[in-house]
Amino acid sequence: MTAPGVRTTVGRRLRIAAALLAIAEVVVFVLVANWIGVGATILATLATTALGWFLLARQGTRALGELRENARTRRPSGRAIGDAGLVAVGGLLMVLPGFLGDLIGLLCLLPGTRSVVRGALARLISSRLPVGMRPPVRVDSVRTAETPRPDDAARPPLVIEGEVVRGPDGRPLT
Repeated sequence: MTAPGVRTTVGRRLRIAAALLAIAEVVVFVLVANWIGVGATILATLATTALGWFLLARQGTRALGELRENARTRRPSGRAIGDAGLVAVGGLLMVLPGFLGDLIGLLCLLPGTRSVVRGALARLISSRLPVGMRPPVRVDSVRTAETPRPDDAARPPLVIEGEVVRGPDGRPLT
C-alpha cells in the first residue's frame, strides 16, 4: 500500500510531463507547419496516424502470438509481456496526433528499436529503486545459511532441504 503523499507526487509529475509533452508537440507542429506548410503538415499527421494503425495491427498480432506461444510451451513470458506493453504504448502514441509522440511510438513499435526502449526503461526503473532492491538481487535463506562456529571446528557440509523431481536422465520420478 502506498502513502497518499507518494500518489499525489507521482500524479503531479505525470501531469507536468503530459503538459510539457503537449506544449512541445504544439511547438513542433508549428515549426513543421512553417517549414512545409499547413496542408502538408496535416497530411503528414494523417499519414503517421495511418502508419500507426498499420504498425499497431502488425506488431500487436506478433506480440500476442508470442505470448500465446510462450503460454503453450510453458516458457516464461516476461519479455513478451513487456513487448506487448511497449507495442500498445507505441501504437497509442502513433495514433494520437503529434510528431514527437510518433517518434517515440515508432521506437516502441519497431522490433529493432524496442530493445533500446526496454533497456532505457529498465535503467530508469532500476535507478529509482532502493539500493537493496537493485539488480542483481541476492536472496539469503535461513535454511541454507551457514552459522559461524565459535570453536573453529570443522564445519559439516551444507545441507539444503528439497525434493528430487527428476532423475539424472532428466525424466520425472514417479
